[in-house]
Amino acid sequence: MTPGRLAEVLGAPPVPRGTWEREALYVSTAALRHGERAGERAAELALRLRALPGIEEVRVRPGGFLEIVVAVPGELAGEAGAALPGAAPPGGVLPGTPWSPGTWDNPGFVVGYAHARAVAVRRWAAELGVAGAFRPELLADRWDRAVLRALAEAPGRRVSRDPGWAAYAERLALAYHDAFERAPALPRGDEAASALHVARVRLAGRAGGAGGGDGGGRSDSTR
Repeated sequence: MTPGRLAEVLGAPPVPRGTWEREALYVSTAALRHGERAGERAAELALRLRALPGIEEVRVRPGGFLEIVVAVPGELAGEAGAALPGAAPPGGVLPGTPWSPGTWDNPGFVVGYAHARAVAVRRWAAELGVAGAFRPELLADRWDRAVLRALAEAPGRRVSRDPGWAAYAERLALAYHDAFERAPALPRGDEAASALHVARVRLAGRAGGAGGGDGGGRSDSTR
């Protein structure tokens, strides 16, 4: 279940909440648009949501707020669409965020390097023959889920008057750096490629929208 599918029922993308380490939680205020009927409308929406495949739980809170828990957050990695709008300029991630200086306190470097790593992962995966069916349920590690949690914000930001793309790109990039280092997408040594590697390569493809360009060949040094 993805934000896009949920928005079809709610009329707007829900907002992710919490860390997603234990549960993939969204919050929706869609029912509040109905004023005094908010509680009634929330109950109606909850019934429709519970009938959808991939919904683990729907909680109706006082005032008409909805809390929606999805069963397989990894399905986000298979959703079409970029994590960020438009194409980034060469050497940067968003306008005004250059690679240089190459330090962790420079958002341009943080995001550009994350993109380079994601691009490298996909290239190396092809070279190593990491292939097979995408199994989103395998993206259950805390580091994978942190990337998914960040990706889940994109649909809501896309319809916001103040999306804050630059700050979002940096947070997504930081989450991906953690996943790259702690939840490897590629087999190591004599390890055989597995379905988990396939899923993480797919996640890299989604997170890779956080950068612009391949960093002028820098990606080879990320291995």
